Amino acid sequence: MSFDRFSGASRYIADQDLLAAVNASIALQRPLLVKGEPGTGKTMLAHALSEALDRELVSWHVKSTSKAVDGLYTYDVVQRLNDSRFGDNDTSDIRRYIRFGPMGRAFQSPKPVILLIDEIDKADLEVPNDLLRELDEMRFTVPELDETFDALHRPVTIITSNAEKELPDAFLRRCVFHYIAFPDHQRLGQIVKVHHPDLDERLVKVAMERFYKVRKTDGLRKRPSTSEFLDWLVVLARAGVDVDALEKQLPFLGVLIKQEKDLEAIHSPRRRPY
Repeated sequence: MSFDRFSGASRYIADQDLLAAVNASIALQRPLLVKGEPGTGKTMLAHALSEALDRELVSWHVKSTSKAVDGLYTYDVVQRLNDSRFGDNDTSDIRRYIRFGPMGRAFQSPKPVILLIDEIDKADLEVPNDLLRELDEMRFTVPELDETFDALHRPVTIITSNAEKELPDAFLRRCVFHYIAFPDHQRLGQIVKVHHPDLDERLVKVAMERFYKVRKTDGLRKRPSTSEFLDWLVVLARAGVDVDALEKQLPFLGVLIKQEKDLEAIHSPRRRPY
């Protein structure tokens, strides 16, 4: 049996462990649950897969108010009521008021797609519990139609989590798991070259050293991410910051640090990273 393999994408640097996890997920036809610090490329992995496998990306960005059914379909009962009262439309056909959600669209797509369920840990724990059958059997039922829909093609499914809450064991058993570790100096350098190949090498080197020292500051509530480092590099370069000065100062710190308490920790003489 042959299956697609993922070997990376033009603007996404993946280590061998991540590539192995993705390909295991594809081979087993199970969702890949990806955890890691914010900004380590969990969501971008789905975009990279879409590019590499030449498949449409269907995204469900989960919110704290999301319910499992939101990912499958919605029944617009309000529109049906309004049509029955004020419109000339035939409201007896309930199918006209059913709208597939992201998972429903991925299941019903005529071509294989990449399905991203982003930040599933934001929702109530009942959401992953309520999706067990759908993710396992790749089918869902619309009670209003008394009809079950089977996936025309099993999507490659990426589920991301920032570990805000623990996910149910029954849900975890149905997934391949991978934790994206924060990149080391070498991989971060590769990421910089992919996104900003023309930046001064000495600026990148010094900024990277300063960045890792900032991340080591004691007591940080939110350590700066890879994406914030890339933004910081752009600001430093466009502002023409002197590299020698950068070795002693931290200009544009607000690009890296987003909480007042963390700024206080950075500036504290006892915890200062420089």
